[in-house]
Amino acid sequence: MLQATDPTYQSLLTHAKKAQQLAKASYSNFSVGAALLDNQGKIWSGCNVESSSYGLSCCAERVALFKALSEGADIFTHILIIADTEEPTPPCGACRQLLQDYASSIEVHLHSGVSGKHEGYLLQELYPHPFDDGKLNGGGK
Repeated sequence: MLQATDPTYQSLLTHAKKAQQLAKASYSNFSVGAALLDNQGKIWSGCNVESSSYGLSCCAERVALFKALSEGADIFTHILIIADTEEPTPPCGACRQLLQDYASSIEVHLHSGVSGKHEGYLLQELYPHPFDDGKLNGGGK
């Protein structure tokens, strides 16, 4: 697990902060930034983008993941998520599902933009009983 003093963590944090500044969060005023590291060392960033039709909004984590996938990246090692909350904010259920689908062994790093607190988890710790391809077509339990 990356520590906050690790250069990779600091690089992810810098990218996530920059992305957070670009958030389109005029409805919730809840700006989030994410930085996703692929196995080639490239960082893909994303911010949340809201719509007046709330269901059409997209979280920062998914924006970063979609950017990476659409450019051909397909193996990911770390994601860092920053929000201006006192406690670190974990990804929502939809983001956890997509991370499960495309990066099931990823390290998830949560960073508070207010207190500076940080936490790290394996995705399996945040999403211990995921829906996955083993459940499709009658598979799984």
